[in-house]
Amino acid sequence: MLDELMKRYPVLEPVKDSIQAAYKILETCYEDGGKLLIAGNGGSAADSEHIVGELMKGFVKRRPLSEEMKRALVAADPRRGARLAERLQGGLPAIALSGHAALSSAFANDVDGTLSYAQQVNGYGEAKDVFLGISTSGNAENVMYAAVMAKAKGMKVLGLTGKDGGELAKIADAAIIVPERETYKIQELHLPIYHALCLMLEDRFYKK
Repeated sequence: MLDELMKRYPVLEPVKDSIQAAYKILETCYEDGGKLLIAGNGGSAADSEHIVGELMKGFVKRRPLSEEMKRALVAADPRRGARLAERLQGGLPAIALSGHAALSSAFANDVDGTLSYAQQVNGYGEAKDVFLGISTSGNAENVMYAAVMAKAKGMKVLGLTGKDGGELAKIADAAIIVPERETYKIQELHLPIYHALCLMLEDRFYKK
C-alpha cells in the first residue's frame, strides 16, 4: 500500500520512511490495546474527524464481529443482539479531540481555550495510546500543548505537518513533513497519507 502511494504521489517519496515509522507506532498501539487521539485546527480538525471515520468502521473491508461477540450479543438480547451481530463492524479506537464542543467551550470559558486539547489528552490518554497532532505549520499552540501532555503521560506522539515541521516535528516520535509550504497544498497531501495509514492498519488487524 505504501509503494502504491508512492506511485500515485511521487512527491511523497522523501517522507516514505516517516510514514512507515508512523505506521509502526500505530500498529504497536493497537496491538497493545491502545487508542489514537487526534487534534488539529480548521481543515486539520476536519481531517481528524475523517481519520476517525476510517478507523472506527469498515474502510475497504467489512470487518465482521468475532463469533464470540456475536454470541454474546444474542445472549444479551436475542432480537436486538441478532441485528447488532449482523450489522456492526470492528473498530480501531480513535477519538478526534475537536468533536467535543461542550467540553472545549466550557474549558475555554472557565480556564484557557489554548489548553482544551491538552485537557482532553489528560483525561483520555494512557501510556499505551498515541497522540496525532495535525498542523500545516507544525506550530499550532493548542496542538503543541496537547503533544506535551501526551509526552508527560508516556504516550507516543505523531506529527502530520508541512513546511519545516515546526515545533511539532521536534517533539514527535515520528513526524511526516510533506514537501509543500502553502497550507492548502500541505492539506492536499495529508489526505492520501492518512488514507494509506488507515488502509495499512485495516489490512493488519482485519482479514475480511
